[in-house]
Amino acid sequence: MTTRPAPFDEDEVLHELKHYLPAQAPLKDFIHHNTLHAFQHLPFYKAIQRASALFGYKVSLSLSEYRAAYAAGQIKETILEQKIRERKGEKALADWKDRLLHAPPDATTLPRIGQLRANWKRQYRIDLDSLVHPVLFRVLCSYLDQGISIWSFPVADQRFLSALREMEKNSFSSFFRTRRVRDLFIQGPCTITELLTQLVGDETWFAQYLYDQQFAHQGWSGMVSAIEDQPQTLLDQRQISVHDLIVFELLLEMDALDSQFGAGAWEPLARRLQDAPPALFADVNASGLDDMLTIWQEAYEWSYYEDVLTGLVANYGPKPAPAEKSFQALFCIDDRECSFRRYVEQFDPECETFGTPGFFNVEFFYKPQDGQYLTKLCPAPVTPKHLVKEADAKSARERDIHFTKHAHSFHSGWLISQTLGFWSAFRLFANIFRPTMTPATASSFKHMDKHARLTVEHGATDGFEDGLQIGFTVPEMVARVEGLLKSIGLVREFAPLIYVVGHGSSSVNNPHYAAYDCGACSGRAGSVNARVICSMANHPEVRAQLRERGIAIPDTTDFVGALHDTTRDEIMFYDEHKLSPVNQQRHSANEITFAKALDYNAKERSRRFASIDTRLSAKRIHELIKIRSVSLFEPRPELNHATNALCIVGKRDLTKGLFLDRRSFMNSYDYQIDPDGNYLFSILKAAAPVCGGINLEYFFSRVDNQKLGAGSKLPHNVMGLFGVANGIDGDLRPGLPVQMIEVHDPVRLLMIVQHKPEVVLKTIQRAPETYEWFNHEWVRLVVFHPETEALYLFKDGAFTPYTPAQGQLRTIQDITPLVETHQENLPVYALH
Repeated sequence: MTTRPAPFDEDEVLHELKHYLPAQAPLKDFIHHNTLHAFQHLPFYKAIQRASALFGYKVSLSLSEYRAAYAAGQIKETILEQKIRERKGEKALADWKDRLLHAPPDATTLPRIGQLRANWKRQYRIDLDSLVHPVLFRVLCSYLDQGISIWSFPVADQRFLSALREMEKNSFSSFFRTRRVRDLFIQGPCTITELLTQLVGDETWFAQYLYDQQFAHQGWSGMVSAIEDQPQTLLDQRQISVHDLIVFELLLEMDALDSQFGAGAWEPLARRLQDAPPALFADVNASGLDDMLTIWQEAYEWSYYEDVLTGLVANYGPKPAPAEKSFQALFCIDDRECSFRRYVEQFDPECETFGTPGFFNVEFFYKPQDGQYLTKLCPAPVTPKHLVKEADAKSARERDIHFTKHAHSFHSGWLISQTLGFWSAFRLFANIFRPTMTPATASSFKHMDKHARLTVEHGATDGFEDGLQIGFTVPEMVARVEGLLKSIGLVREFAPLIYVVGHGSSSVNNPHYAAYDCGACSGRAGSVNARVICSMANHPEVRAQLRERGIAIPDTTDFVGALHDTTRDEIMFYDEHKLSPVNQQRHSANEITFAKALDYNAKERSRRFASIDTRLSAKRIHELIKIRSVSLFEPRPELNHATNALCIVGKRDLTKGLFLDRRSFMNSYDYQIDPDGNYLFSILKAAAPVCGGINLEYFFSRVDNQKLGAGSKLPHNVMGLFGVANGIDGDLRPGLPVQMIEVHDPVRLLMIVQHKPEVVLKTIQRAPETYEWFNHEWVRLVVFHPETEALYLFKDGAFTPYTPAQGQLRTIQDITPLVETHQENLPVYALH
């Protein structure tokens, strides 16, 4: 039964509307998130079917894509039959298998969004979008501009509508073509209800009309909503709201109608409705096609999950441990570090590696020595209370002489274009054929001066700045170091050198640069965090208090900060001069291990790059990878989180010796240190939204790159330094471009936790927002019992025993032949 919308409540409708809009913040703060976050209160399949019916999103692969995967062996026949039995029963197996493989899809239906507003075209033969959007988008971009425009917005210190109203009063030109609407705007304020009364007429359709209107440009509306909620995401802040955007757009629509038909010569939309469109939020019933796509998706995912779970069970067992560890290294849980850790362990079997979120349990704002703005270096939901400042930098930041504000004026601009302009053109031409690092290159190594001093410790004279405490007190440092070490299980048997390796990236001409850096550091490099936690762990008083808490770090142990550039596969170490003479010698030997591991890591990555011959030597390929990272014409400097599918929380013994093809986030955790799951609670509370958000943004950008992704980055135009659009017009593109997701398999994240199921269940139930991710299956959860080695699958609020249906762990002596001959995702292998 179709229900009509409830009476219009402006505040309530705007609140709900903002909830459904894309949550993509400006590019400098690119934080991965669940694209369909508004539906997360529903079970996964019900949610995506509802999102598809309401907004027209494509939420899964097509039938033809699933069938192609089945034909290629990517979907196993036994798994497909198992999923049919689970959902339709044994008797329906033959019929449903035939239907899945051969039946044509159901006829597609129109999404509900836009059907009400489409009546302007049907009844009045007018396209309001084509008349309104060009003006609306230009005004929004000019108001929000962060520095692309030569001239700043004339009235930038007022709210959006107030600024436009002042300009309208004092300008010879106008935003509007008709006097009636112009006078209405100037005399204001205009309420949304009043304007909808004139445009729509019937109050019961007001809410649906606003949804239709705002989802005709969901990218711009989502950006305005994000800035309204978090104005600090713009360096040059602006005061704007979805309310103001709607008021201005409604006025532009009235102006277009008056211009086309004359004031008072057109009727409100509702009076011309012949067939009322379905209510936007009426119930959605699953179709036969939805059932088919659900079974296919389940079979698609479990064909991979079974392979992984079989490998983990077969691989688990005590691994030979060296009597004395050469070094220990803490990496970010990032899936791109999965292979790097594997090669480090391969080339030095006596070392030990760990994984932990890349902010390394230290949350703060960072201020570079010459910086005007603060940079947040911790997960997005965290609000730091501390400030770390860079001081005594030894080198000035490089600049390109032709990048100067003096080029904006008429006379100096002409002179510069006739002199430096030719030199710039020559350099651009040369760089195409011989790419090199320039000051314009976005490099993670530039985030902090290697030799600068950081204000890590809060002294008696340091005080506060911008309401933030400069540095950390000793008790605060102790708490953070203790929390980090206990969360990963590193509380004894410390090596002489412990490396803390953050990560970042480098690229040229890439507006999505922040999406390549560390998500745990709010889209920035983790170099500062690595140095800060090492400074804390090396502090004598911190170590003394840690001993009282049962963590005895030897005086001969040094912590060393480092940064891994995941695009160039380079590493930089910090504060090596503070090492003892003995540890300096050890560090020199370890640098050789890291360098060799980076060469082979680059070779493994190169199998995805068509422009590089993967059969070349690892060292030669590494050189080509570095050139590739600074090529202006290269839209894929790296593939970032593409193919991510796993998050494993447990001891390294669970995965050591397995080839997981760079598809797993890996968070070290020792259940024996945390029998009650207290540290596990903190891990899962962060890992579910961070890793799950990354996974789901890749998932939905892959299956619907036009509406939920950003399309191809090749025609992208940066709008005001905060978003991208295709060309000089059009909607902002949320999500990820095709060059980041084209090799991604849309598989929900499988999180595997090494602990007892009853402990994990109590842990995830402690936080409703975390429990929702697992209970509604946006992230799948399996527990690996560390004592019985049994698997337990979380479903319908409980853990039940799970046994992989088939398969045997494949074994391989050397992964190199596979790397050199295969571009597609590889299965799990045991490496011997």
